[in-house]
Amino acid sequence: MVESELIPAVNGVGSPTLKALLEESYDRYVMNNAKSFELFQSGVNDMPGANTRSVLHVHPFPITIARGKGANLVDVDDHEYIDFLGEFSAGIYGHSSPVIRRAITDALDKGWSFGGKNEYETQLAKILVEMFKYSMDSIRFCNSGTEANLMALGAAVNFTRKDKILAFFNGYHGSTLMFFEREPKYSLNSHKDFVIAPYNDIAETEAMVSNLPKDSLAAIIVEPMQVSGGCLPGTRRFLQYLRDLADKQKAVLIFDEVMTSRLHYGGLQVSLGIKPDMTTIGKWLGGGMSFGAFGGRREIMQLFDPRQNKLHHSGTFNNNVITMAAGVAGCTMMDAVSLNNLNARGDRLRQEISRLIERRLPGTTKPDHKGLRLIARGLGSLFVVVIVGPEREQWQALLYHHLLEQGIYIAARGFLALTIEITDQHFEPLLKAIESFIDKYEAIFA
Repeated sequence: MVESELIPAVNGVGSPTLKALLEESYDRYVMNNAKSFELFQSGVNDMPGANTRSVLHVHPFPITIARGKGANLVDVDDHEYIDFLGEFSAGIYGHSSPVIRRAITDALDKGWSFGGKNEYETQLAKILVEMFKYSMDSIRFCNSGTEANLMALGAAVNFTRKDKILAFFNGYHGSTLMFFEREPKYSLNSHKDFVIAPYNDIAETEAMVSNLPKDSLAAIIVEPMQVSGGCLPGTRRFLQYLRDLADKQKAVLIFDEVMTSRLHYGGLQVSLGIKPDMTTIGKWLGGGMSFGAFGGRREIMQLFDPRQNKLHHSGTFNNNVITMAAGVAGCTMMDAVSLNNLNARGDRLRQEISRLIERRLPGTTKPDHKGLRLIARGLGSLFVVVIVGPEREQWQALLYHHLLEQGIYIAARGFLALTIEITDQHFEPLLKAIESFIDKYEAIFA
């Protein structure tokens, strides 16, 4: 189907084209978000596309958030939303945790930007090494998951004295480590020697590795679930194969758990029973502030010991007081029981969405269905609600704008990350919003 073709009548309203449906939705969006539009226009001259974080851009322009409290956001046009995005998994504590606020305030009362060590970094290091003791003997801090993955890869190359790095299509390891299925014309990727294989495909990965020069594989970097790649969980068989491959090749296996670390206390690796050589973490573990970290086997991490004068790892804000204090407070709140409860709640919500889809669109849930499908996929508190099939990107945009109109805030690509402020009482508004989308556009899924 192309944009000029007609789709079945929607709620008896003629036979609008997909393009017309989108334009109608965009027109309503512009009309209802005048202040956001004004702020967008005023920022265009100072920032390319009035944007400094690409993932936040949506067509025709993104809304601007004015404030947040608990599980709710309010934009500059005074629309209130239930926040199901949770700052792309970093905002696990909601928008107004008194515990984290108090920790930051107490820390700031003593000053900041010391240019030296502070008391909180040692506390946070002890907490995180204990939490991730399955694979971490020691840890280093940085400012983002991107940095954490770059540092881990640098450590692996230096530790093995080899150069090839195995990564996987649709893997996202940060703003300079994105591996799309189709090679983009432009890229900010780090110029390391990457070999890209299909995720969850043992046979193809084995074939690609067998073609590498002998003894050249330095590292394997993989997400136990590809979160930005559509919340696609790695199979235990595939991930165990990578563990065995790393052992065989004397390579460093890196689990990128920047996002998946919230799916199990100690990371998804613990529930899988697969131990990587290095683990990268970030986001929620910094109390909702800018944060990244990497850790692993002692003999690898010792490369960063400044007393040995090997790898020089610096960063002005690696140990910044705000993140360190917030991280300690957040990790104290989020124990194993709290994390298990959050993920159980996410599983329940995802299953309820799937049951709604099965009930309302039963024919589309079959794997051999040729048309559009609406699916919910993921694990625990991280999952997607996405449309797959012909012209899926346009229909996904329609779903995103429909949910916004219903007071539901998710990522434009359909991603949800629950916070501890989301309770069972928030399920119904989301389920009703999805069902109203099905009511409005049910004919397209036939």
